[in-house]
This record gives sequence, C-alpha cells and structure tokens, in this order.
Amino acid sequence: MSLVDYSFADAVARIRLNDAARGNPLNQAILDALADAVRRARADDAHVVVLTAAGKAFSVGGDVAAFGATDDPGQLVDDLAESLHRVVSELHRMEAVVVSAVAGAAAGAGLALAAAADLVLASESARFTVAYTKLGFSPDGGTSLLTASLGLHRLLKLALLNPVLGADEAQALGLVAQVHPDAELDRAVEGVVGVLRAGSRAAQVAVKRLARETSTPAEETALRRETLSIRARAASPDGREGVAAFLAKRAPEFPASPVRATMSPKMP
Repeated sequence: MSLVDYSFADAVARIRLNDAARGNPLNQAILDALADAVRRARADDAHVVVLTAAGKAFSVGGDVAAFGATDDPGQLVDDLAESLHRVVSELHRMEAVVVSAVAGAAAGAGLALAAAADLVLASESARFTVAYTKLGFSPDGGTSLLTASLGLHRLLKLALLNPVLGADEAQALGLVAQVHPDAELDRAVEGVVGVLRAGSRAAQVAVKRLARETSTPAEETALRRETLSIRARAASPDGREGVAAFLAKRAPEFPASPVRATMSPKMP
C-alpha cells in the first residue's frame, strides 16, 4: 500500500493521503511521497490538483510518537518542517488551482497542509485546530502565512488558545470556502473541479499568482523562520515535556517562565 495515492486524468491530478489507520500523520515517509505526487502533478501539467485523505481524518498533523522516540527532536522537526515547506511552496507556485477536501480532523501540520490549497472544501464533520502550543511547539507548514487571510488576532487566537473549529466556524473565519454534508463532499469537489476545468486556466493562474504574491510577498522567509522556530521549540524543555505528556495522555506541566523583577519608578 502506498502512503500517498496519485492519479491523473482530464487535466486533473488527484492526490490522496493514504495512511488512514494512523490518521495520515505527516512523517518523513508520507511527506516524501506527497512531494513526489506534487512533482508528478506538475510534470503532468495539471490544470486542477485535488488533495484528499483516506479514513476518518484528513491529517492528525505531526507524528508525535516519532518526536518522543528520537534523541534529537530538534533535528527531526527541522527535517520535517523543511520537507513540508517544500510541498507547501510547490502547491503555492504551481500553475494549477489546488483544491483540498477535508473530512474529519485537520490538526497542526494537517491544518497547514489543507490551508495550502487555493480552495478548501469541508464536510460538516470536519474539525480544524492549530494545536502546536499544546506540545510546547510553534507552528510550521505556513501557518503564520494565514495572518494574511484570517487576520492577526484571529490567527493568534487559534494558535494560542487552540480551539477546535467546526466546519461552519472555519468557513466563517475564511479558512474554508464551502461546507457540505459528509455524504455530498465528493460530489461537491467534482462540481468545483468542473467549474475550474471549464474556465480559463491562464486567468485562474494569474489570479492565484497575483493574490498570493500580494498577500504573502515574503513567503520563503516566513517559512524559514517557522522552521528555525519549531526546531528550537522541539528541542527545548517545554517541547520535550509537551511530547511526553501527549504520549502519556496527561496534561503537560510546563515550567513557569521566570518573571523579571522591575523597580517602580520613583515619584517626584
């Protein structure tokens, strides 16, 4: 069984995450397979790329078990972030409209991957959460780029408080373009694909390029900063405690940050 399925027909590339039993975690193996599928879509000169996932989750995000098993979590997370960022950059730059279809959970890097699409469709049962700070990590996968589409304070709320958003809430925030009943999501995706295929590819690509270059002109710099930040957080005591707590299914006990004593100004 391949971790990522790829097919191409009628100018439409279809990429499906296929590690359903584990919730499609974005480990190195699945990211390598995903990168290969994206390269194939580009080589096939796809007009539309459809990104989906098998099973009950779109993606649970990072493979936390792997974080806990390594002696060097900083390097592991650095490698994973760079691999994910290459995929995200390729999806953003390719001359195709990318559509993601989310059913079930899209958490952490899974949310970032879904949001890398140009259009995000969701089933009514879809759930979205940023989740990184629960592990003592900072986000990667282009999560910081969502400031351009969601707004600064909305993104900070999602990243700092880690609410789990239902599909309708995600649509209200602007993360999701359309929400459909679970049983109708596949048909809705095909409807969107049909609209895109009937349109001018050149015009669609021009719109995509203009919008992305205007909203995130320093994308590569932002992605590199995300990599450096998450690497440092993963290797930190907070990151190690967050991973250990997650695997033990307990609440993390992050050490309290020291508070600097400040002198009150003297009154005249």
